[in-house]
Amino acid sequence: MFTPQRAFASSESHDSGEVNPKEIIFHHLGDGYGWEVPFSHEHRIPLPVIVRDNEGEWHCFSSARVTGGDTYEGFHISHGEEYSGKIVGVDAQGNIYRPLDFSITKNVLALFITVVLVFLCCMSVARWHKRNGHKAPRKGVGAIEVVIEFIYDGVIKAILQDKARRFAPYLLTVFMFILFMNLLGLIVIFPGGANLTGNIAVTLVLAVCTFLVTNLFGTKHYWKDILWPDVPLWLKCPLPIMPVIEIFGMFTKPAALTVRLFANMMGGHMIVMVLTILIFIFAAMGPAVTATSTVISVLFQLFMLLIDVLVSFIQAYVFTMLSTIFISLAQENPHQEGEHHGAE
Repeated sequence: MFTPQRAFASSESHDSGEVNPKEIIFHHLGDGYGWEVPFSHEHRIPLPVIVRDNEGEWHCFSSARVTGGDTYEGFHISHGEEYSGKIVGVDAQGNIYRPLDFSITKNVLALFITVVLVFLCCMSVARWHKRNGHKAPRKGVGAIEVVIEFIYDGVIKAILQDKARRFAPYLLTVFMFILFMNLLGLIVIFPGGANLTGNIAVTLVLAVCTFLVTNLFGTKHYWKDILWPDVPLWLKCPLPIMPVIEIFGMFTKPAALTVRLFANMMGGHMIVMVLTILIFIFAAMGPAVTATSTVISVLFQLFMLLIDVLVSFIQAYVFTMLSTIFISLAQENPHQEGEHHGAE
């Protein structure tokens, strides 16, 4: 959760009373070893720190022991240029090193929470139909079913057709997972506030999953078009120009998925952050300017948050649609297409 007063106070202590927008923004958008307590500027919900030192020994302790610059069992949170915000250790020679870190950080806990919420929401639809057959559910369960049917009928089935049921579990899971991560990131109190889809490592893992599904289940015709495309021979031999381009294209697709989701969600959070920081920047210009800037900033923040709710759905939809298209391209079979045309 972003607490501007706390970040502002931290900026004052480091920069002699001047607001440091960069520090405030990255304090909010980055990961952490604790979760901010709602409406408190000093307290944080401690999370478990699990590290392995350079001698091979494991250490497990609460992050509260290293909060505020404290050192515990030779470990502390770095506030310097190197490993800033990360747990570091000090060896016998006094050298700082980065241990093997398996800590349950804010982002990791937020991922677990998202998984549980997605599982509970989807299973609620399954339980309803198990008990009530094909009757239409209402309220929250009905809303979830509407979203699932919209994605399945409008995207997955429309693109993959007869192979939709094979890949629907993965694609629907990706959509719901991204949607819940996006929406939880807009909530400023626990269990929300973690900027998961604004973390490029998270979006990269999702894109890699699509990459693996696309290529592991690709048909022989798909791999033939990549390794030996239907182009003039001089473009394939002796210099494999087209195969290299096709292989390069395999990796640009997950890269596009990664950057698209990361940049859009990071941009939305950053705009809200900048609008918040403007209040503290204009605070030094007098009460009249502060009051005016506060009203304008709050109104624009509310507007941007409403836009971000829509963007959260759109980005989950776009990621799922592009993943479906990439998978469908790897499932093309010219023989089946010829049989369909002949039957017509």
